[in-house]
Amino acid sequence: MSQNNSFWARVVDLYVDGFRSMTLGKTLWIIIAIKLFVFFVVIKILFFPNFLASKSDSDEGKAQYVREQLINRY
Repeated sequence: MSQNNSFWARVVDLYVDGFRSMTLGKTLWIIIAIKLFVFFVVIKILFFPNFLASKSDSDEGKAQYVREQLINRY
C-alpha cells in the first residue's frame, strides 16, 4: 500500500481485504442479505399492497380520491 492513498481508498482497501480473508463471515453475510431481502421485498408485497391502484387507473383519479379522503375525514 502506498502512502499517497486517500482516506476513502484505505477504508475500501480495509473492507475488501477483510472480506477476502473471511471464511464463516461470508456465509453469515449471505444469510443477512437474504433476511434483508425477505424483510424489505416479500413483506412489502404481502402487507403493503398498492391501495390507490384499486381506486383509480389514472393519476388524476388517485389524486381526487386522496383529496376527498383528506377533506371529508374527521
